[in-house]
Amino acid sequence: MNALVHGIRPNVVQFLHQLLQVLLVGLTLGMMRTVVPALAETEFGVPRGSFLLLGTFVIAFGVVKGVMNFVAGRLSERLGRRRVLVLGWLVALPIPGLVWFAPGWGWIVFATILLGVNQGLTWSMTQTSKLDLTRPDERGLTIGLNEFAGYAGVALAGLATAWLATALGARTGLLVFGGGTVLVALGLTLAWVKDTLPWARQDAARHAAADDTPVPGTWDVFARVSWRDRRLMAVCQAGLVEKFVDALVWVMLPLFLYQRGLSLPSVGGVVGVYGLAWGGSQLFTGKLSDHVGRQWPNVLGMFTCGGGVALMVLGEGVAWWSVSAAVTGLGMALLYPNLSAAVADVAPPAWRGTAIGIYRFWRDLGYGVGALGLGLAAQLGGDMAAAFWFVALAMFASGTLLAWFGEETHTGLRRPGA
Repeated sequence: MNALVHGIRPNVVQFLHQLLQVLLVGLTLGMMRTVVPALAETEFGVPRGSFLLLGTFVIAFGVVKGVMNFVAGRLSERLGRRRVLVLGWLVALPIPGLVWFAPGWGWIVFATILLGVNQGLTWSMTQTSKLDLTRPDERGLTIGLNEFAGYAGVALAGLATAWLATALGARTGLLVFGGGTVLVALGLTLAWVKDTLPWARQDAARHAAADDTPVPGTWDVFARVSWRDRRLMAVCQAGLVEKFVDALVWVMLPLFLYQRGLSLPSVGGVVGVYGLAWGGSQLFTGKLSDHVGRQWPNVLGMFTCGGGVALMVLGEGVAWWSVSAAVTGLGMALLYPNLSAAVADVAPPAWRGTAIGIYRFWRDLGYGVGALGLGLAAQLGGDMAAAFWFVALAMFASGTLLAWFGEETHTGLRRPGA
């Protein structure tokens, strides 16, 4: 069999198919992020001021997605990336119908649990598959493109579902949008997506020829990524805390804006600015880290993001909130692809999929931890503004910890002996 070639250019067709997949993954996630929280009281029966109850669907999502990220990484090294991707889309099929029929908030929580399984399986596979295909010096660009496509999808879905909910009603709009997205994604996967595990195995075999170190077991990799390797521990805690921001934007921001008089499409517009700034900027921030390293963009991103969240409660008006959302999105763009790239730098090919899955476990567990924390902050403070300050302070503290314990991981930019 001929040797497989690594790199974006020689694998451009399959790379583009994977980018389209992650766009569809983002659309699936985005359909639950504007309409559902904004209309939780009027459409799904959540009592006004019940911030913890409102956060339950994101808590459930974060815990489930975190676990599935870990499972997906290991599963994909046994079954292949494509089979796991197909499984993820099959799990998503009932979600639009559950939201359409939902007699109460419990059904929304259950639909979001399925969404967590879907996202853990599909988003993990699109990222891992593109890393399988590309070269080490393209990792920042690869993850940047991956996250750009995904979060552009999240932003576009927020805007589209807000308009569809206004035109067709919340439930029907989500049914039409969600059902169409999932069916298209499953069809494209079955028709055109290839399994990239052979590229990863070839890369692993090449590394094994130069290094006879045995592949560690699952628990050993988990411990190494989570706390034994100080660099990876610093990245994992930053990944967990940065999800507090996305939990805030998902749970609180739409309701915060809606209660201050913005229409549903305007709420979708402000939230969309965050997603588009995050997604669009990653076209540049991922590639930037291939040249300047991962560490300083990650640390700068944590502080920029925390500052953007604080700005949201320091002013009023669509223009102010849009600028605050853009600053927050830019901070996320600086850190989001480059935390993942740092893990890919350190982990060898033989267990890179597992390592990325473990990092994504901790990162997306941040949805659950963050939603619980911001819900408690708002409940105890008696106002949603307390949740914004909780998240901003958590980002500043985590960024400081990353600056202290983190190190440069880019192979060509490490200090001698590092």
